[in-house]
Amino acid sequence: MKSVMTIAGSDPSGGAGIQADLATFAVFNVKGLSAITAVTIQDPKSVKGLFPIPPSFVVQQIETIAQACTIDAVKVGMLAKGETVTALSELLNRLDLTTVVLDPVITSSSGFPLLEESGIPALRDLLPRVLIVTPNLHEASLLTGRKVVTEEDMGEAVIRIREMGPRYVLIKGGHLEGEAVDILYDGEVIKRYAAERVGGGLHGTGCILSAALAACLAKGYNIERAVAESKAYVTSQISRAGSPDC
Repeated sequence: MKSVMTIAGSDPSGGAGIQADLATFAVFNVKGLSAITAVTIQDPKSVKGLFPIPPSFVVQQIETIAQACTIDAVKVGMLAKGETVTALSELLNRLDLTTVVLDPVITSSSGFPLLEESGIPALRDLLPRVLIVTPNLHEASLLTGRKVVTEEDMGEAVIRIREMGPRYVLIKGGHLEGEAVDILYDGEVIKRYAAERVGGGLHGTGCILSAALAACLAKGYNIERAVAESKAYVTSQISRAGSPDC
């Protein structure tokens, strides 16, 4: 069985973060490993508070597991502190972990900040260490310094973010008007993944998508198949979610 590590925050409601990642790994039949970067106070609707884990302690969690286990892929989610982003970049290089999916979590869907301001330039420095980065429209705007609100904006943003160093860029268009369109760019070809918009109260869709991607890549799927299967899984979860309450 392949093993995938999630490096992310804890969501006590179970809908996002470490909890959602581990649940997703189980669905895709990979072993879940984890390093917690922050503890949050939240319910399914909003984040109330955040306590960052010291960066050195995050690093020790990862190093300890890397010494004992084979890590076939890594999913990176909320990192909370700029120092943690920088430390992780150095650690990924030192451990030679290359199959890395970065979900650049910056704010919650309810608007609560999940990464301090110094973390945004640190995220840009982390990009050359990752295989694929999966920003939503807001995150793409912050990474590029340009507002991303339309599909045309997404097409421009994937090129700009790709120039920052990741092998692939997947911008998620879940907040677009109309159909849900994601755009994947490999440096040569832009591929469009469109799906009918599905109503539902699911939070943590970005976490679930990136965790599914990491699981698929660990199992040897090519990037196009990994994206397609991950997007289909998220759509199915949204359809089944119903009310956002516990």
